[in-house]
Amino acid sequence: MSDPVSETRDRFPHFLTIPTRWMDNDIYGHVNNVVYYSYFDTVINEYLIAAGGLDIHDGGVVGVCAESACQYKAPFAFPEPVEAGLRVGHLGKRSVRYEIGLFKANREEAAAVGRFVHVFVDRTSMKPVPIPDSLNTALAKLQVGG
Repeated sequence: MSDPVSETRDRFPHFLTIPTRWMDNDIYGHVNNVVYYSYFDTVINEYLIAAGGLDIHDGGVVGVCAESACQYKAPFAFPEPVEAGLRVGHLGKRSVRYEIGLFKANREEAAAVGRFVHVFVDRTSMKPVPIPDSLNTALAKLQVGG
C-alpha cells in the first residue's frame, strides 16, 4: 500500500465491533500500531469461525499469515471501540487477500486500512492445500463486487 486510500463503510460487507483494552494504549496515549494487526486477526477469524465453520482447535486445515500491511490515518484510544470492516479483495485456490477498514463510531471514513493474506495449509504438514468448500463459500460472499 503506497498512498493512503480513502475507504468508506459501504465498501465492507461484514463488520465486528472490537472493544479496545487499557493495555492497547501506549505511552503516547493512543492504541499502539502493532495492536491494529490483532484487530485484523480478530475480525478475520471471527468471520471464518462463524460463517465458514473454521475449527481452530481440531480442524485439518488452518490459515497462516503470509503478508500484512496497515495504513494509519487517525488514532484510536482506550476505551474507544473499533468497528472493523472486512471484505475479500482476492480469492484464490489456496489463499485469500482480505481488506480491512477500521472505523471510529459514527464515522464514514476509515481511521486505518489494511490487508492480510492467508495461505491455507494442512495443519500437520504445513503444506498449502485448497481452501475448504465451507470457507470458500463464506469468503466468496465478501468478495469485492461479489
